[in-house]
Amino acid sequence: MIAIIDYGAGNLRSVAKAFESLGYASHITTSHQDLEKSAAIVLPGVGAFGDGMANLERLGLIEVLNQQVLVQKKPYLGICLGMQFLAEESLEHGSHRGLGWIPGVVQKIVPMDAAYRIPHIGWNNISFQDGSPLFLNLEAEPVFYFVHSYHMVLQENNCHYITSTCWHGTTITASVQKENIFGVQFHPEKSQRTGMTLLSNFAKIVYGEHRDAQKTPHTSPDFARWDGSSKCKV
Repeated sequence: MIAIIDYGAGNLRSVAKAFESLGYASHITTSHQDLEKSAAIVLPGVGAFGDGMANLERLGLIEVLNQQVLVQKKPYLGICLGMQFLAEESLEHGSHRGLGWIPGVVQKIVPMDAAYRIPHIGWNNISFQDGSPLFLNLEAEPVFYFVHSYHMVLQENNCHYITSTCWHGTTITASVQKENIFGVQFHPEKSQRTGMTLLSNFAKIVYGEHRDAQKTPHTSPDFARWDGSSKCKV
């Protein structure tokens, strides 16, 4: 069973229905016991970073998450705000501490061109930096649906955690991975067939179906574009 955390924000039912349509059981929950028994944990999210972390703290979920993901090495997928929680800190409406699983800071998107509006809403292609099993069987630059005003920024020595980026007037971290920890800034549950393929790939990772899979071969030449605004030369 894949546990989907309900901390008071996020399009939870859409994520659950997506997994169910793929043939994988999921359960929306805040129960510590459910998280301990689950095969994997998914944390979708929308809204403000500080409020979301406060809700996780209030529900006593941070300690459980640390135990299940960092110690037990249970697969984790963070979606949108659920990916931003992986960072050490967010500067959204002040300074707020994140889970700290991936060294980075969540900052407001500042496009170099005013033609790119914030929030970043709509369809955007992503470019792969390194192969990830999440992107198996996808085209070289798949298109996903984004809704956000903040993004995760990593220092250059931590860029190896970035698995894809997109361009919205500046380079945006679109996905990250650290061992069993996966994060996507976009919404796969809203990204039609491409998003379903990604969620299917995650489920196959969870249940060992990708154990012998090779990394995706795609690394777009556009990924080399760097505007100088990010610490990572992606």
